Amino acid sequence: MSNHKQLPQILAEEVVATSRLFTIQAQSLRFANGTEVQYERMVSRGNGAVLVVPMLDVETFLLIREYAAGMGRYELGFPKGKIDAGEGWAEASVRECMEEVGYRPEKVSLLDAVSLASGYMTHQTHIVLAEGLTPEVAEGDEPEPLEVIEWKVKDWQALLDHPEFSEGRAYAALLLLQRVFNDCD
Repeated sequence: MSNHKQLPQILAEEVVATSRLFTIQAQSLRFANGTEVQYERMVSRGNGAVLVVPMLDVETFLLIREYAAGMGRYELGFPKGKIDAGEGWAEASVRECMEEVGYRPEKVSLLDAVSLASGYMTHQTHIVLAEGLTPEVAEGDEPEPLEVIEWKVKDWQALLDHPEFSEGRAYAALLLLQRVFNDCD
């Protein structure tokens, strides 16, 4: 079901704003039918991010509760963070797992890489399954200690109903986790 349309021609690109976290770029494009438009997009800095699903055992995964400044409230979710310079998704996943839940995974597996809002952002998050957890803590950059919560895989639907569980990347991770467990049945 792939439709290989010709990509639009980039006529011009210009940085219109920058902050500590974001670069906003204006793009002037010409589509194959001759239509010219201008888009704005947020250009990711760095190598993207990871979101880690740490499996404490075959029946239990770990969540964190942390302050989400964008929503102005505490949210339940999975450990996550940016991929630092010189790291790949695997190294970043191990580091984030140790920093945020206090475990070093023996094995990390890439489940998928997802965009946040592909219509206007270039950012990608690598969703990773972490298994074989051994207690090991690393100091992270969180402003306060994170609450670590054990959650049973079989109770995944209750997590979807939880008022503090709302981030799209976490929903995607939960869906991918269900696919892993359904493939094991």
